[in-house]
Amino acid sequence: MSIDRQTNSREISQKRAKELKGRIADYLDAAREIPTGFREWERIKENQEKIMEVLGATSDDWYSWKWQLRNRVNDAEKLSKLINLSSSEYEEISTTGSRFRWAISPYYLSLINPDNLVDPVRLQCIPTIQEYYDTQGDQDPMDEEHTSPAPAITRRYPDRLIINITNQCAMYCRHCQRRRNIGEVDYHAPREDVEKALEYIQNNPEIRDVLITGGDAFMLENKTIDWVLTELDRIPHVEIKRLGTRTPVTMPYRVDDELVEILSRHLPVYVNTHFNHPLEVTPDAREACLKLAGAGVALGNQAVLLHRVNSNPHVMKKLNHELLKIMVRPYYIFHAKEVRGTSHFRTRVEEGMEIMEHLRGYTSGLAIPTYLVNAPKGHGKTPMLPEYLIGMGRNKITIRTWENKVFDYENLEPGGGYE
Repeated sequence: MSIDRQTNSREISQKRAKELKGRIADYLDAAREIPTGFREWERIKENQEKIMEVLGATSDDWYSWKWQLRNRVNDAEKLSKLINLSSSEYEEISTTGSRFRWAISPYYLSLINPDNLVDPVRLQCIPTIQEYYDTQGDQDPMDEEHTSPAPAITRRYPDRLIINITNQCAMYCRHCQRRRNIGEVDYHAPREDVEKALEYIQNNPEIRDVLITGGDAFMLENKTIDWVLTELDRIPHVEIKRLGTRTPVTMPYRVDDELVEILSRHLPVYVNTHFNHPLEVTPDAREACLKLAGAGVALGNQAVLLHRVNSNPHVMKKLNHELLKIMVRPYYIFHAKEVRGTSHFRTRVEEGMEIMEHLRGYTSGLAIPTYLVNAPKGHGKTPMLPEYLIGMGRNKITIRTWENKVFDYENLEPGGGYE
């Protein structure tokens, strides 16, 4: 290559690099102001010290997942001793709590910035009066009542199904799709129901993928998890097992060494977790996720698009970047379901589409989940995709790039370039 041509190529490349740098400048500015669990860790540790003092806990208590579970905060009186509540907030929480159960692990409570009334963690875990007066939506928008061909089973697809094994969670999300199942007490599926679910799977050889969820699958005792996975391993046509859990987010100490060792014996195992905001990605969450990844467990994240929590392209991108740093692959962004008591979280689909437009091309493919709307009455996940194919002819297509540039692209039959 001649010196003049090389110089010209370098100038073109540098011009293009400058253009690309300009395209990400707004995100870089915004990202500096987005709180993450790592940036806020010192403040969070201070909160933890205060909570331990009020609850009379030791450090050993704090890192025990069973202590965390026993000491979930579930009434306004106890909550008022741990974060600042106005008298109206106190009354609203008590009123809403009379209709919808709530509980928050001490760890997850420690993530809240008490000076921020719209803190993204606070919005997800503390009841508001909006829930109480909400008349929109259904108790069971996924129609799970009519997609359960056997006890504890939900089946909506040809080759996979869910075992709903518990209603218990470390923290009850205010946007939960199964809040009708929470009830007033924690409840694991009876062993006989789980055995009938396993029998159903055994008798249906097309089932190759089983998701164990609830509730939160990691709320089961280790020996129970081991038993279920062992029984699934004995079914020849079951190829993979998945477990749904939010404990890496809400109670990361649940991921103890015994659980990790059990999961490592039942590979391939996939864990789907549920981070919704970068503030939830903390050093303790990282430790839990790296333990799982180190044991060969594949980790995916299923976020829910929530108004004021993550309904912002920069926040969602930052979340996905933080997840990849702790070995969690962004998997889905769910459009919030039409569950009674949750309408204040719902966004328009256009907001989700805008987020996807700000991900594709602007960040690596690993950081781009699929945005989904669940079709009514349990008819399945439906991808919401920006339109990049904008025309199709006999031998060419017209495409739109992530930069909104339009090109024709040859679309020939095999060998179509030869006469």
